[in-house]
Amino acid sequence: MTPCSRQELEQRERGVLAPYAQLSAETRGREHAEPPPEWRTHYQRDRDRIIHSRAFRRLEYKTQVFLNGTGDHLRTRLTHTMEVAAIARNLARALRANEDLAEAIALAHDLGHPPFGHTGEAVLNRLMRRRGGFEHNRQSLRVVEELEQKYPGFPGLNLSWEVREGLCKHSAGERHFPRPPGFAPRCPSLEAQLADLADEIAYYSHDLDDGLETGLLSEQRLERDVRLWRQAARQVRRDHGPLPDECRRFFTVRCLIEGQVRDVVRHTLERLERSGVTSPDAVRRQRTPLAGYSARRKGWNSELRRYLYKNLYYNRVVHDVNSQAGRWLEALFRHYARHPDDLARQTGMAVPTAARHRVLCDYLAGMTDRYAIQECARLLGLPPNLAPSLPRDQRVVTGSGPSSASP
Repeated sequence: MTPCSRQELEQRERGVLAPYAQLSAETRGREHAEPPPEWRTHYQRDRDRIIHSRAFRRLEYKTQVFLNGTGDHLRTRLTHTMEVAAIARNLARALRANEDLAEAIALAHDLGHPPFGHTGEAVLNRLMRRRGGFEHNRQSLRVVEELEQKYPGFPGLNLSWEVREGLCKHSAGERHFPRPPGFAPRCPSLEAQLADLADEIAYYSHDLDDGLETGLLSEQRLERDVRLWRQAARQVRRDHGPLPDECRRFFTVRCLIEGQVRDVVRHTLERLERSGVTSPDAVRRQRTPLAGYSARRKGWNSELRRYLYKNLYYNRVVHDVNSQAGRWLEALFRHYARHPDDLARQTGMAVPTAARHRVLCDYLAGMTDRYAIQECARLLGLPPNLAPSLPRDQRVVTGSGPSSASP
């Protein structure tokens, strides 16, 4: 018996995947030439490099919605990323797209996310406004192209072109942060589009779960005000009758996700068939993405999004502590901007004056929540605790892992 080779895996892709799928054998390659992998496809190598990166490990201690350390069962940026990857694989598999490519993009999509969630992103973007701004998708690309230093022959992870293309996928950011040269001006691969949708499905659904876990959301109000939840809750009651609270909440979220996935698969398949695309580049030439929801489901998702912003993201328990964390991050930025020698000592490198603020931004974006808090305590004399004040009957068990020494 001989080992399964890359060529055999590539042949399997040709036999199973649809014509519009991105085959690993047809990658546009890497910026720096390397011998091809022996027992993995190119995208499987990319996935492994992402998982073994330091930026990926730091996601464990970065905020998703609730500040990291608030509760043992609440999502972190890492658990969110793993959930996105699972949904992306399922979508790609159902549509006969390349699962490995969709997974690799999903695993890397938040590598550039700073501490303190989107509050941290907004703070860094404001502070860097006159110096190119900050946007976490573009920062993810910067992490894999430049900032990770693991290989002797090149900076970054030297990922394939298709994975890097997928990291600048969000159209919402393109108005202010145009795609870098060399990437498709309109649509990325179908796999990148599916990873983008998987991200949306994961954070809508699992933010609901975390909101219920903390008691900041209630099933009764969700059923009254949110059609997606009402539909899923009725299905669970119809199919399973009365259930214990935890099981009922979990299974309702699970049914909501399944409904989202089914809608995306069905609607995307219809679009693919109408478009007549027969190659991955034909997907890229489309004026609008081919992957998406039905019109009705898109409206329901907008309703859910509005509800989450009003009742969870801008709930004072969440919003006030995240706003405070943002002020702490700004204080760190201003301290290092005034004391460049401190920045040089922390980064272990001489920092050119012209690039000082970008190096500083990279350093802060790479911090975990807890390391940023530790630095605030060390440098600014602020108390080393920034836990949200959940009502006593809503507080969940607080984690107490060892502290990190560096970002």
